[in-house]
Amino acid sequence: MSDQPSELEPTAEVPARQKRGKPPRRKREISGWLVLDKPVGLTSTEALGALKRIFHPKKVGHAGTLDPLASGLLPIAFGEATKTVPYVVDGQKIYRFSVKWGVETDTDDAEGEVTATSDLRPDRAAIEEVLETFIGDIEQVPPRYSAIKVAGERAYDLARSGEEVELKARTISVYDLRLVEILSEEEAVFEAECGKGTYVRALARDMGRALGTRGHVSSLRRLAVGPFEEADMVELDALREVAAEEGGGEAELDTYLHPVETALDALHEVTVTGSDAGRLRRGQAVILKGRDAPLFVGEAYAMAAGQLVALGEVDRGTFNPKRVFQHTERRR
Repeated sequence: MSDQPSELEPTAEVPARQKRGKPPRRKREISGWLVLDKPVGLTSTEALGALKRIFHPKKVGHAGTLDPLASGLLPIAFGEATKTVPYVVDGQKIYRFSVKWGVETDTDDAEGEVTATSDLRPDRAAIEEVLETFIGDIEQVPPRYSAIKVAGERAYDLARSGEEVELKARTISVYDLRLVEILSEEEAVFEAECGKGTYVRALARDMGRALGTRGHVSSLRRLAVGPFEEADMVELDALREVAAEEGGGEAELDTYLHPVETALDALHEVTVTGSDAGRLRRGQAVILKGRDAPLFVGEAYAMAAGQLVALGEVDRGTFNPKRVFQHTERRR
């Protein structure tokens, strides 16, 4: 499991109504973040497709991927929120996952072919002792079956075609890794807080090796990504029920959306006037005066009358826009 570049695309599916000869459903100009609880069995792209059929947005994408065997938090960006995807992808993540000892697979999860086994089963003391070596900035070799590109090809495509894939170790950040529960001598549950590019499957593999045995991920659930937490998640079936209501349930569906600027919670916020908002949207810099004048230098976002106006840099009291936004009303 890791965070790969988000999928950003205009919707292009043919609605069922159109197939039956009825007028196509209009695409909606909506902006905001949806925090989906992706079920096991769906790819992130399939989950995105389901949301297209529910919300009918003009533009939608997801911030990072989850493996089909993983469940949990998948941030979905609609409309203007797609411009803020990098800030979510780069955010800290929390995963809860189970590791089954004694078996290593070629995919580092329960779906793969067995490549190595061991009769050794680690006890609590051994597990807790080794966890410290996986916290901090560490080197990690990604799984062979990953979306990393090798000579222009995805590693998983090369692996599936039978080619030998050698991936180089990369530096990742693991902020915390703790043992949550020992289910049996065969399996234990962990929780990890980590940065961008961390593969939980590789953590399980490497923990097994460090403990003198073997290991693979038997279950995986993402609990947090950047500003979004478990409490924010909504299930796909709940959204389908709302969409099935008369009129498509559009107003109620939109109540599940978080404001576009939620993705920017790590940045400074500055407030500008309506006239300055107009200048920013035209790509012009504005001088920030008065009591709201910032005392910092660096990246920030500008708000006007509750709407996100622009992303940019503050320097010497001037806001220089780098990316502008249109009509992003707060929804909560």
